[in-house]
Amino acid sequence: MNLNLLIPSLFWPDVSQPEIYSDLSMPSLETLLAKSTSKQHAPQEMEIWLCKAFNIAQQQNSWPIAPIMLHVDNPDLVKTNKDFWMRADPVHLRIEQNHIMLADNQAFKISKEEAEQIVQDLNHNIGTHYNFSFLPLHPDRWYIRLSKVPEIQTHTLSQVTCMNINGFLPTGNESIIWHKIFNEIQMLLYEHPVNQARESRGELPINSVWFWGGGNMPQLIQAPYTYIWSNHDLPRALATASKLNHSKLPAHADEWLQNGAAGNHLIVLDALLEKAKYRNAYGWRETLKGLERDWFSPLYKALRKGKIDQLTITTSSQDFVIIRSNLWKFWLVTRPLSFYLVKH
Repeated sequence: MNLNLLIPSLFWPDVSQPEIYSDLSMPSLETLLAKSTSKQHAPQEMEIWLCKAFNIAQQQNSWPIAPIMLHVDNPDLVKTNKDFWMRADPVHLRIEQNHIMLADNQAFKISKEEAEQIVQDLNHNIGTHYNFSFLPLHPDRWYIRLSKVPEIQTHTLSQVTCMNINGFLPTGNESIIWHKIFNEIQMLLYEHPVNQARESRGELPINSVWFWGGGNMPQLIQAPYTYIWSNHDLPRALATASKLNHSKLPAHADEWLQNGAAGNHLIVLDALLEKAKYRNAYGWRETLKGLERDWFSPLYKALRKGKIDQLTITTSSQDFVIIRSNLWKFWLVTRPLSFYLVKH
């Protein structure tokens, strides 16, 4: 049995803060990394890595996340429609000096009723004018359907979360049109009744949307895995689209090992991701400690006992491949996690 652990933000993103690793006891993870063969790859977001793992190509320089996610949010639309789909997710924008910072749904909650009220006004005032409609298929996952492919390139929501959006707005031949749509949406939502009610309760207003993930449904989606384990909806959608077995993430590795299934498994451990993006250092450290206890320690023992043939740990920019025989190579010295910081 082979296992690939996908762990975005395994390493703290700010290399100027090596002190975050102080007094962080991670013996199993440190041993696994030390006994591995490592290979670097270009830094990339989790969504992009997953698309590449499932042999999905970019379309118009954008990754077609929207049509893939329809397998989770509305499978009937996948079967009956061949239009171009794009995500238009609700976000919060905050002006800071000359920057406009973006927060995604990890920073706020939005109800189904709020989403429907906002979308109703967006469709009446924006969608009708530009010949598309917003669909709130999930409270914090909205879509637009277009009859033709827009000539723009976009960035994933993950790429721009907690970032200044000025360098990430759509580019391409029709970018001016989409910048205009973007601005009109902000003007409409500025004093929207839903946002006035949210602010009166001390909640962040939903004052914009982020367009990304556009494309047509890929003709072929396939991956070298036999089973996908994840609490994130995108791996689940990819598994459904490629007809792979998939399940929710087990509570810990021992529970996963009980399934005893042969083949190639992908486990997505993404609990560190948002804590790293929002620079929640305490939460990131505590989550990493939990991963050491619940996943790295039992998987290290399982590898030693031969229950796993090969373990691959994939981070945002590197793969660490460990086979059982490597565990006995005493000359491969265990290093603290801070040793790997400069490489990520």
